[in-house]
Amino acid sequence: MTFWDQHGQEVEISQADQKWLDDAYFTAQQMRLPVDLPRAALSYRVSTKGQVDHDDIPMQKIACRKFAQEHRWRVVLEKAEKGVSGSKVSASKRDVIQELRSEASKGNFDILLVYMFDRLGRIESETPFVLEWFVQHGIQMWSTHEGQQRIESHSDKLMNYIRYWQASGESIKTSIRTRTRIEQLTEEGHYTGGIVAFGYKRVQKGRLNKKNQAVCDLEINEEEAAVVRLIFQKYVYEGYGAKRICNYLVEHNIMGRNGKNIPNITIGRMIRNKGYTGYLINGNVEKECPELRIIEPEVFEKAQELRDARRREKGEDADSYSPHALLCGKVFCAHCGNRLNITSSGRTRLRADGTVVKEKRYRYSCNFNVRHPGQCDGQSGYGVTTLDAVVESIVCMKFEEILECSKSNLLEEMRRKDLDAAKKEATRWKEEVQTKVDEQDALKKEMIRVIQGTSGLDREMIQQMVNENKEALLIAQTNLADSEKKLKEIEEQNQKAERNCSNLFTWASTYKGASFERRQAILKQFIKEVRVGRDYNIEIVLNVPLDEFEEFKRHAASAGRGKNQKKKSQNPQKVGRCTSNAGIVVLDKTAGETISIVPKNAAHAILRC
Repeated sequence: MTFWDQHGQEVEISQADQKWLDDAYFTAQQMRLPVDLPRAALSYRVSTKGQVDHDDIPMQKIACRKFAQEHRWRVVLEKAEKGVSGSKVSASKRDVIQELRSEASKGNFDILLVYMFDRLGRIESETPFVLEWFVQHGIQMWSTHEGQQRIESHSDKLMNYIRYWQASGESIKTSIRTRTRIEQLTEEGHYTGGIVAFGYKRVQKGRLNKKNQAVCDLEINEEEAAVVRLIFQKYVYEGYGAKRICNYLVEHNIMGRNGKNIPNITIGRMIRNKGYTGYLINGNVEKECPELRIIEPEVFEKAQELRDARRREKGEDADSYSPHALLCGKVFCAHCGNRLNITSSGRTRLRADGTVVKEKRYRYSCNFNVRHPGQCDGQSGYGVTTLDAVVESIVCMKFEEILECSKSNLLEEMRRKDLDAAKKEATRWKEEVQTKVDEQDALKKEMIRVIQGTSGLDREMIQQMVNENKEALLIAQTNLADSEKKLKEIEEQNQKAERNCSNLFTWASTYKGASFERRQAILKQFIKEVRVGRDYNIEIVLNVPLDEFEEFKRHAASAGRGKNQKKKSQNPQKVGRCTSNAGIVVLDKTAGETISIVPKNAAHAILRC
């Protein structure tokens, strides 16, 4: 029979010792003892999950029962704790300790026996007092390894504290060693145990541990991975939220493990799991493993940006969706500031051929206006078809502007902006630091020659030069740190701008041919909110800054690099067709991004970033 000891080492229990696990055998041995012998209580504890799984308690039970029998103690009580950390859980919150205290107070046993004293706990500021409490109440404290613990003098108390101080230190060391080993295995690209994320499976690839036992590694489960990709597809490109994805999977009979549905909470965790991009993650340790990549990093990054954007939308349900309104959740009343809801109304129309047609009309409705007449001077509602068409026409024009730019040239311009100067500044101070360090080394050698009497300089002069060098080195190091910090900030800003730029080009290139759900998802990311007032006075607030594009266009115009530059200079206005009754949309670029909709009585819009 195999068990594990307190160190996690596999131990083979002999046939002679196995009998002590038999309650009937132990009871029979106890019955042979006189009734007037000391009464003992036995206490066992395992802390880690591994110890619970492997069950270290039988090893403790064998040792304690044999020890009690050899010392002719009658065992009247046995208590066991599983999965309770002696270094983290206070004695006041441990049921077994409280039960033992209660039985001791009643005088139900004379001796408390443990496998080792650290089984009582490893909190150096508390556990010594737990042991002392039992001794003060007339209980003898014994360990199968350390014998009896007496507290009869100050030296006994000191030794008691030292024992638990050492036990606590050993526990910390063990924890550090274990954590270090696990982190090392992770850095080597090995799976170290735990719950396997959906999309992966455990497989044995011939790897052995130090005990020469076969251990598992991770591999992509292609069937589950297809579901993970579908979830990200719906979330990033089709505007689905976690709840809606959950419902979609159920409707299409797509289940998780063991034939159960995948709840929206689990879907949310999956969206946040960086491991799907091909990483093994353990605490602060991340190891890139391309063979485990299910989701491309760019898709994962877009999912996080979309998630953050949804969280920032005040009061908006992240899963707000309507199959009839592109701007669902994004439209606000410009007069009272309340979010507009989607409402519908039906009408019956008679065709010339006598056919009766039922129609449904959808509106963005201001419930505050309806419920509080006179307190909101806006309209009660705005047609979905009209408002969506106006906003969509403006968005399409901005996307056309974006596509006229060269993506590669724009990115090159962004990377070059302020970066070259920052790099030169950091390099200059790095060279200055190295110069001062070299001077410092030379001064040290000169100081040795001064001490030897072979230098032409005296001690005061060389000391002054050393002090001046230290001050200059400190200034150079400070300036270097500042310049490197500035360089890092510029690089981070450029990376963020590059991500924004990449998103905008992706949206712009895919919008026109996209499905309704895809267009809705793009607008949710591109537009922060739409404020609409009486007579369709519209203010569109974008979620994504367009500074990079505007700056690049100005630079391109000055350098003569813009596409169709001559044509643009002759005609500063851009005209596009709107499918609604709002007429022709005219983008006036000369008036601070003011957008006029003609005829004037149809609509008027202002675009802001």
